[in-house]
Amino acid sequence: MPVTPSRRAGTGGERSEPPPRSFGEEGGRLSYGGYLRLPGLLAQQEPRSEAGDELLFITVHQVYELWFKLLLHELERIRDAMIEGSLRRARHLFRRVHSVERVMVEQVQVMETMTPQDFLEFRSVLAPASGFQSVQFRELEFLSGAKDPVYLTRLRDVGDAETTRLKRRLAEPSLWDAYLTALSQRGLPVSDDEIMDSLLAVARDRGSHDDLWELAEDLLTHDETTALWRMRHVQMVERQIGTKSGTGGSSGAPYLRGRTRMHFFPLLWELRAWL
Repeated sequence: MPVTPSRRAGTGGERSEPPPRSFGEEGGRLSYGGYLRLPGLLAQQEPRSEAGDELLFITVHQVYELWFKLLLHELERIRDAMIEGSLRRARHLFRRVHSVERVMVEQVQVMETMTPQDFLEFRSVLAPASGFQSVQFRELEFLSGAKDPVYLTRLRDVGDAETTRLKRRLAEPSLWDAYLTALSQRGLPVSDDEIMDSLLAVARDRGSHDDLWELAEDLLTHDETTALWRMRHVQMVERQIGTKSGTGGSSGAPYLRGRTRMHFFPLLWELRAWL
C-alpha cells in the first residue's frame, strides 16, 4: 500500500503531526510593527519647513543610509569569505550586493520627481548639512579600497564613534586586499611587480582559475555600479541646483562629477588592455 502523507514509512503507524509553532517569547506573539520597530522608524522623518517635498527628500536619503548599512554588512562578509578561501560564498553574496546597488541607481528617479522650485522651498534649512558628510558612504569607499585619510580632516560635527569607525576602515583589509589574499592562496604572486602577471594568468587560464576570474568580475561590477550611482547622483544634483555650491560648502556638482572618474580596482580595468 502506498505510504500516504498521514502514515510513517516502515512502522505501520500513523505519522505524528508536527507540533504547533509558537511565536514570540513566553507564548506572546511578535508583531510586524514590533519586529521592525516601526513606531521609532516612522518617527525619524521630521521636516524643518512647511515645504511639501521635504518629506520626500528626507525619506529618500534615510533609505539610502539603510542601503549603505546593508552593503557594509554584506561587503564585510564578502571580504572575510575571500580571505578564508570561500570564493563560492563570496560570489553568492556579491549577487545580493549588485541587486541592492541597482536599486540605489533606480532610486535616483524618485528624487528627480522633485522640481528645482520645490527643492528651493526648503534647501536653505539644510545648510550646513551635506551628503558629503555621509560617514557610511565613505566607509563603503574605504572598505572597497579607495582609502583617503584626508577625508577625516574635512569632517564637521561628527561624533567620536563615527570617527573611530572611519579610522578602523582605513586600517582594516579592503576588498582588494582580500582578493589578493585569494590569489596568493592559489599560489599566484601578488607583489606590485607581479600582480598584473597573476591577473593575466587568471584571465588566460579559465580552466584552472575560473572562480578567481568570476570573482574579479564581481568586484568590477561593484565598482561599475557604484560609479553609475555617482553619475546618476551628480546628474540629479545638476538638474536640481545647476552649478550652485553644495549646502556643506563644497563646489557641488563639479566636485561630484570629479568623483565619478574614481575606480576602486584600477588594475582590473587596466587588465583589459593587456588581454
